[in-house]
Amino acid sequence: MAELDTSIKKVGKELYGYQKDALQEIFRRFEDAPQDYHLLYQLPTGGGKTVIFSEIVRRYLETFKKKVLVLTHRIELSKQTSKMLNEFGVKNKIINSTAKLDDQDEYSCFVAMVETLKNRLNDEKLDISDIGLVIVDEAHYNSFTKIFKFFDKSFILGVTATPLSSNVKLPMYENYQELFVGETIQHLIDNHYLSTANLYSYNVGLTSLEVGANGDYTVKSSEDLYTNTDMLSKLVSAYEETAKGKKR
Repeated sequence: MAELDTSIKKVGKELYGYQKDALQEIFRRFEDAPQDYHLLYQLPTGGGKTVIFSEIVRRYLETFKKKVLVLTHRIELSKQTSKMLNEFGVKNKIINSTAKLDDQDEYSCFVAMVETLKNRLNDEKLDISDIGLVIVDEAHYNSFTKIFKFFDKSFILGVTATPLSSNVKLPMYENYQELFVGETIQHLIDNHYLSTANLYSYNVGLTSLEVGANGDYTVKSSEDLYTNTDMLSKLVSAYEETAKGKKR
């Protein structure tokens, strides 16, 4: 059994106590569970999921000597994740539609979006034979499940703030064997990791939103509503009234 180096090195960001505890527990699952185990880790927004899994990647590479794949559902998140991994000293490659893969042997960590990765896998252009860990960011989006079949010998770690499937017909328990619940929002607020929220509401009129087959509002109706001139004008006014000049 591989042993986890429990020392916190001066690489990347300093982890908080609860983040270190989560890290230790997840590594315990790595050691005790089968290699194809699917674990879902839940932590509220602002709790530092990207920081935690970036440190997980760094230590996993050191401990288990196998490659890691991180999946995101938006190109912006791919870039942010890649940047955070770099801060933790993890040399990584973003697999997008224009990425050349002739240098893939030089990398031990890859960051990719689902459809792009699926195309590369179907074309057999990416060697995944040595990937031991797959991390799924925003795991409640069910678009990820279509490529799980390619990683039947990898430990899959899903991370999300909301462990409820985006598709009511595809519940999370069908793809993950276990849910590891992190700190609550109230705990993070009480211990000054999160600020108490100040809530402001505005009447924007949501009657034009349409519900799709998956029980959520359709992308088109949401885009039509939230990108029209009147809505954007209200957004700017609300920002100037309540948030301008304040720390996010």
